Amino acid sequence: MRAWTLGSGSKGNAILLEGSGTRVLVDCGYSPRTITQRLAPFGIVPESIDAVVLTHEHIDHTKGILSAHKKFGWQVYGSIGTLTALRELPSGARQVLAPGATTAIGNLDIVLLRVPHDAAEPTAVLATDRTTGFRTGIAHDLGEVPEPVAQTFERLDLALIESNHDEEMLRNGPYPGYLKDRVASRNGHLSNRQSGQWMARLWHPWLRGIVMLHLSETNNTPAIATIAARAVMRKCGSSLVPAAAPQGEAAGPFGLPVTMQLALGL
Repeated sequence: MRAWTLGSGSKGNAILLEGSGTRVLVDCGYSPRTITQRLAPFGIVPESIDAVVLTHEHIDHTKGILSAHKKFGWQVYGSIGTLTALRELPSGARQVLAPGATTAIGNLDIVLLRVPHDAAEPTAVLATDRTTGFRTGIAHDLGEVPEPVAQTFERLDLALIESNHDEEMLRNGPYPGYLKDRVASRNGHLSNRQSGQWMARLWHPWLRGIVMLHLSETNNTPAIATIAARAVMRKCGSSLVPAAAPQGEAAGPFGLPVTMQLALGL
């Protein structure tokens, strides 16, 4: 399985998963035009995407979903709380997924997992390629990591997880007090410290990669998040360098076999 981030942060989020001939977009926080433009360098057209899975209804994750459904005919999967909140989405486009249940989309098995965030029924996503067994976990917009999610994400091949803010930058930054409290709450966002603690638990020798999602442009930087993450990996005895997903452009693919990654770098 491979993954591309098409953008990650408060201005928009979308992640493309590809495995054994199936392509699934996780979240659709961009217009069809932007999605098309960001996929183009990889030789991927939106019409080849089989479905969209939404993690929750906030605008930075769903801004383009209605127009994308109209343009590309994508079916939209999500929890009942998420889909109910998207009132303008036609009923024929909705496919409700019960958290904890496994749903097949092409050759990918998709499981939604409840997470704490200030949305109707927010979820993380576990995707498993039925042909290869490759497991990818995606979790952003959560204020803490519930134990069922942590357990389910053990032994992943690829992890894409939130590393939203540096706690000191948030504490001393320009946000008003109520917003600082919201971001730092259990229904807010993971800090670099919390993300690092999760990375240490995620680590095992066959982990192909870690991608840090939803970095705040006000209370974090890719450099700060990467330094913190690399320190965690060193303590784990690993040379793996977690990647920080950018907001304004696409990045990837992540999850390639190590031999293929080396070949692409030569």
